[in-house]
Amino acid sequence: MRGSDVRNPFVPAALRYVDQVARSGSIQQAARELRVAASAIDRQILLLEQDLGVQLFERRPRGMRLTASGEAIVGLIRRWRMEERRAVAEIQRLQGIQQGHVRLFAMDSHATSVLPRLVEGVAAAHPLISLDIEIGSPDDAAPALAAGRADIAIAFNLPPRRDLQVLWRDDLPFGCVVAPGHPLAKAASVSLQEISSHPVVLQSRTLAIRRFLDAKYGWLFSELKGQIESNSLQLMKQLACSGRYALITSELDAAPELISGALAFVPVRDKGAEPQSISVAVEAKGLDSVVRLVANRAVDTLQACLADVRGVRGQA
Repeated sequence: MRGSDVRNPFVPAALRYVDQVARSGSIQQAARELRVAASAIDRQILLLEQDLGVQLFERRPRGMRLTASGEAIVGLIRRWRMEERRAVAEIQRLQGIQQGHVRLFAMDSHATSVLPRLVEGVAAAHPLISLDIEIGSPDDAAPALAAGRADIAIAFNLPPRRDLQVLWRDDLPFGCVVAPGHPLAKAASVSLQEISSHPVVLQSRTLAIRRFLDAKYGWLFSELKGQIESNSLQLMKQLACSGRYALITSELDAAPELISGALAFVPVRDKGAEPQSISVAVEAKGLDSVVRLVANRAVDTLQACLADVRGVRGQA
């Protein structure tokens, strides 16, 4: 029995094939990922379409595209697979086995701060739990949970939704992140006007934090000279470390550098510069025991990371 079959004992093969073809965009790619003959996948999908009396895919020269009926079926399949994982995890819990597969959706800034700590913690305490970590934008976190692509999301500025359950949330005030030798580094707080008098590295407009700054303070940043824009947090932090640029972001985004002393965080004091938030959320229907274990550890890891960063600030 292949590994994919062990994880999916209840959902029929034909439905798993439909789901994978929808994700992969072609039967050939789905066959490679599932390690199943392409002819077997095609045959199962054709039989399912015949039984249902509807076409699930448009067969195109460059791949397969879901029809409206196909999209409805795939939505059902993904919900069934989520329930299946919960059932398997609960059976394992009753047997005293803490094992399973958890899919985590997180942000790019977590890749060098929270996620290494989280992975190490899970591996040490629960070595039989495997993690699948997807990095994406805050805008994609809630849809990933709702569509069943993720079991847990660690996300900034997660909007309230009935189909999501927020397990933990904390505010993340805006700050100016600069090198220790920067002229603003020793200030108790700064205004956005003061920051704008220095070279600034800004997030690209594809990111929520930049959209907020543009909406509230677009007049301030529209006339900056020599500014740098990027969607790469790692690049922005490297530029801030150079000592020339100031970066407007949260303390969690720069946690490793703040803890090591490579960067300093100066709070922004402007009224109306509402803090961002960080949340750990799951799909609202409930948690199986393995997902709960990882979610609780994610909360603990975030709290510990923020405590470390704020502890460094308190000593400054």
